[in-house]
Amino acid sequence: MSPRLRRARTGDVDAILELERHFPGDRMSRASVQRFLRVASARVWVVEITAARTHVVGALILLTRRGSTIARIYSVVVDPIARGLGLGRRLVQVAERGARAAGCAAVSLEVREDNAAARALYASLGYAERQRLPGYYDDGGDGLRLRKVLAGRRAR
Repeated sequence: MSPRLRRARTGDVDAILELERHFPGDRMSRASVQRFLRVASARVWVVEITAARTHVVGALILLTRRGSTIARIYSVVVDPIARGLGLGRRLVQVAERGARAAGCAAVSLEVREDNAAARALYASLGYAERQRLPGYYDDGGDGLRLRKVLAGRRAR
């Protein structure tokens, strides 16, 4: 049961939506996931494991914008059955490599202020708090905007 990280395909839409079910609040629609899989400004990765069958247990969506040197991690989710295996870390690291390849100097993201595990992960990877976001999430939960400057780059 070795996890395999790969670029997402159109056949992964249902699995990504199932993972999003574990996210409190702001969930993506089928149309959003399908669009992210089609547009050049989005890179989507999944982690799958194979036991009795292949099962997607993690996903990450990275967004870039023309003219910007800052990429944005839009969504990271790992199935509760696979947490603690370092999959979130692997997904974020591959997204950082994708951001560098796209010419970006930094990566930003938003995280729920009450998500201690995710905040600890991002801090361990060098993400720093840039802004508090009161009431940012659909359910009224507060958020934090974090950013990491990629080695050897300067963000504008």
